[in-house]
Amino acid sequence: MSHPSLRFLLCLLLLPVSGLFAQQGAQKGEWRFYGGDAGNTKYSSLDQINADNVGELKVAWRWKSENFGPRADYLWEVTPLMIDGVLYFTAGSRRNVVAVDPTTGETLWMYRIDEGERGDRAVRTQNRGLAYWTDGKDDKRIILITPGFQLIALNAKDGRPVSSFGKNGVVELTDGLDRDVVPAGVIGSSSPAVVVRDTVVVGAALLPGTAPSSKTNVPGYIRGFDVRTGKKVWTFRTVPHPGEEGNETWEKDSWKYTGNTGAWAPLAGDDELGYVYIPVEAPTGDFYGGHRPGNNLFSGSLVCLDAKTGRKVWHFQIIHHDIWDYEPSSPPVLMDLTVDGKKIKAVALVMKMGYTFTFNRVTGEPVWPIPEVPFPASDVPGEWTSPTQPIPSKPAPFDRIGITPDILIDFTPELKAEALKILEQYKYGPQLYIPPIVRGTDGKLATLLLPHHTGGANWPGGAFDPETNLFYIASLTNPDPMALSAPDPRRSDMAYVGGGGGAAAAARGKAGPAAGAAKGAPAPGAAKGAPAPGAGGEGAVRGNIGPRGLPLIKPPWGRITAIDMNRGEHAWMVPNGAVPDAVKNHPALNGIDIGNTGRPERAPLMVTKTLLFAADGAGMFNSGPGGGGNKFRALDKKTGATIHELTLPANATGIPMTYMVKDRQYVIVAVGARGYPAELVALALP
Repeated sequence: MSHPSLRFLLCLLLLPVSGLFAQQGAQKGEWRFYGGDAGNTKYSSLDQINADNVGELKVAWRWKSENFGPRADYLWEVTPLMIDGVLYFTAGSRRNVVAVDPTTGETLWMYRIDEGERGDRAVRTQNRGLAYWTDGKDDKRIILITPGFQLIALNAKDGRPVSSFGKNGVVELTDGLDRDVVPAGVIGSSSPAVVVRDTVVVGAALLPGTAPSSKTNVPGYIRGFDVRTGKKVWTFRTVPHPGEEGNETWEKDSWKYTGNTGAWAPLAGDDELGYVYIPVEAPTGDFYGGHRPGNNLFSGSLVCLDAKTGRKVWHFQIIHHDIWDYEPSSPPVLMDLTVDGKKIKAVALVMKMGYTFTFNRVTGEPVWPIPEVPFPASDVPGEWTSPTQPIPSKPAPFDRIGITPDILIDFTPELKAEALKILEQYKYGPQLYIPPIVRGTDGKLATLLLPHHTGGANWPGGAFDPETNLFYIASLTNPDPMALSAPDPRRSDMAYVGGGGGAAAAARGKAGPAAGAAKGAPAPGAAKGAPAPGAGGEGAVRGNIGPRGLPLIKPPWGRITAIDMNRGEHAWMVPNGAVPDAVKNHPALNGIDIGNTGRPERAPLMVTKTLLFAADGAGMFNSGPGGGGNKFRALDKKTGATIHELTLPANATGIPMTYMVKDRQYVIVAVGARGYPAELVALALP
């Protein structure tokens, strides 16, 4: 008879490796997925760079994008992959694929496709990156979605198209979208595909729906393709047809013509389960939905699909009938939690409106209750609003929600008085989901919402530490004036309700009058006797509606929040970045200590075994290249305290990543701005 301890050891050896070693994050010193792993943790266990030596970081090399075709440097939101000792990323508005030496930045090869008119009219030119697949042997592929919406598989060794994939390496993505014609410049993608097992899953991005000229658009269906052949194996209709689940939520046959409802944010995959997680955006258009009554499934939802078949496993609609553009815009993050002593395979989604929605990623059951809460109905003629919206009971919001007079800027009594006068011009309240108004209703300029419809959180999402189960989220605090214009007979049917009068197309009052406002009307937030927001003058702040060009709301305007996801409780919050020069040097604040305000910028985050890395991103203030700050910081993961700060050539535009090659750890971050060439900056210890 064998010894009991030997039998126990044998049982351990026979356990599935994935279950025994349930590590998450980038593995083996590489970075094989846009988010570090398929679950978007943005975590690496590397620790050569640590709190003791991070102050010694130096620039190891820089890769510049000037000679890689037309550029949109401030949109270079790329995070490279590092696989088998090669760094892969996209560059230029054509998304040229580039392979470089990760120790020197030397270009090894480049792939470029000339898409002609479809490329020139691309709906989105953001570069966020690439996907990768291997059979574990010699077949290694880089997966690209082009600006003109084609799917391409390249040989990772030399950049040549894989001839057995699609037609000479290329798959047409505009086919099968249930519209007779899909012209160039209507649909594309701004995020990479995700590969789950042997299926490439592709989302979609469309023309921004802020104030579209028509209620009709192409739907952003989700598709799965065989990674070896390029053959389409399934389509998931985010706007369901008759007989499909959710079709009844598109009342008055609005499913026939409504578009958008794509997934432009990065997707997530669970290779062990074979599931893919889809954050589905809002339908056409963002702020008016009278032409699409009903809850509009599967818009505003997190959807879990079987990656092999496209079968829906579960879904949760986070926003019913979105007319605030609060759509899911961040990557879902997979995490293994222990809640009340119970182990849960979870998925979390941070939202523009400041909430974190957390689910069992196998069943779709909320980890903490998400009750339906009543909200006011719209008084816009012809609009349809849901009587309730789901609000998570835990975790608490990671940013301010709603507006009350007590959160207005109060650095001086005079500024507070001016802020109160500005606030009187708007419809507002202490809660979310106050519907937009037609400008001028009850003498108001617009509905004033907080957070802004661009976030809160947005596409950079959060970073998750699987060793501590702390979830780090960057957000910004910026109010959002939102108004609708009066009907305009020159516009298409989107401008009408019921073929006659009523509300019309949506228009933002963010930095100027809403569409249809009377000529000469003041910009939203312009207090009597005060300069228009963002108007010239030293210290004026671009895009703000507060007094004298300052923000309307108290700081912090940019923050990083750490949430203990085992308990659903906040661990800490710190302002992100220093006081912007436009505020620090403002004449109204001369001699006043306002403390650290943080910067209202989308801070990209990455976490390692020892540190949390954060950067200034593109921002709202007239300081720094392109309007953002240019600092890169290493933070203490436990407290948020800044351990080291260094200066980048421009503001960070992509998520940082890290890898180890030849026993040296590197940290890479993409930078760029309007007027400043995009480049990759590689940092390492001397």
